[in-house]
Amino acid sequence: ATVKARLAADGYVELEEGERIPQSGCGKYYVTRNGSSIIAFRTSADPRGFMIVASHSDSPAFRLKMSEDITSSAYATLDVERYGGMIMYSWLDRPLSVAGRVVVDTEEGVEERLVSLDRDLAVIPSVAIHLNRGVNDGYKFNPARDMLPLYALGEHATVLDAVADELGVCKDRILSHDLFLFNRDEPRRFGADGELILAPRLDDLGCVFSSLEAFLASDDSAAVPVLAVFDNEEVGSDTKQGAASGFLDDTLAMIGGENYTRMLRSSFMVSADNAHARHPNHPELSDAANAPTLGGGVVVKYNANQKYATDGLSASVFGKLARISGAKIQTYYNRADLPGGSTLGSISDTRVGISTVDIGLPQLAMHSANETAGASDVAEMVKILTAFYSASLERNGMTVKINVK
Repeated sequence: ATVKARLAADGYVELEEGERIPQSGCGKYYVTRNGSSIIAFRTSADPRGFMIVASHSDSPAFRLKMSEDITSSAYATLDVERYGGMIMYSWLDRPLSVAGRVVVDTEEGVEERLVSLDRDLAVIPSVAIHLNRGVNDGYKFNPARDMLPLYALGEHATVLDAVADELGVCKDRILSHDLFLFNRDEPRRFGADGELILAPRLDDLGCVFSSLEAFLASDDSAAVPVLAVFDNEEVGSDTKQGAASGFLDDTLAMIGGENYTRMLRSSFMVSADNAHARHPNHPELSDAANAPTLGGGVVVKYNANQKYATDGLSASVFGKLARISGAKIQTYYNRADLPGGSTLGSISDTRVGISTVDIGLPQLAMHSANETAGASDVAEMVKILTAFYSASLERNGMTVKINVK
């Protein structure tokens, strides 16, 4: 919804999936799928290729079950399940609330509505150390027992009562929902000179923000700039709105028409998902020579087993853009005996086979309820992605030429 609002304010027009682009030459458009993934683009009279940045909007969280609370004689707790691979203990003793999508029965039909309860609503309380003496020696948290949020005391209204009040509908009109708990801690700058950021959901909203800023600020080129924000990366992307779906392929084919296959040859994708910075207390967990640091610039990610899509060609194109734009970049490899996660690039490449580089913002505490990043790295990413969106590629045999306005 935030991305849509920014695009609409800049003159972008929403298209329904499958709707033809008006034949008027240049235009600014976006399409959505399932209300949680969005692709925006600018068309021109004779486009040569696509310049795509893909990121993801979802983060690990707790999702409410349909029967949302469990009531005992004294307490009401929320019945939740995990979404994605979070660091569970980081969610303890924090102010939590509920947001997401609600499906409402109306006279016109079944209607989707977004809701966010803007108040502290619940907490997952720790067990006092007097009752769990071994907690600092290592404790295995059970999500069905240890991670249930405390919501109310005694007689109480349910969360759906609060949601219905917020939406101004009768509770019995709510047919279903996709509601999640979220951490209400305020984002903040910190450090000796305010050079660090502490905030929930930096993975991957830091890249969503950076790519959107660059997309809106970039100059037109001979290529079609494409902003893609997918849902469900944290659970593998194998959904109708995930990077493994046909959403990107369908949209690019609609833009390219009969020239689609030709345009792919001169296309490039940046897969933007955050990277692990060297930890100040545990440097031994990083590769000795290829561990990025906060404040060191945008991270280019490599993996021999193709968990990341970066190869020699895509790294070279991105490196040249870094030199043209003056942006700082650094490299990341997993330590050879520690497997890492995967991301959007290699997944999308199975549907749209174009040259791809995997990048991200360096950060600490990935998948914690609060994560840490360097403020200057965000500016570096906006800088290089603005140059990327203002560029086009030409292929001549084994040679790739980069044209930047």
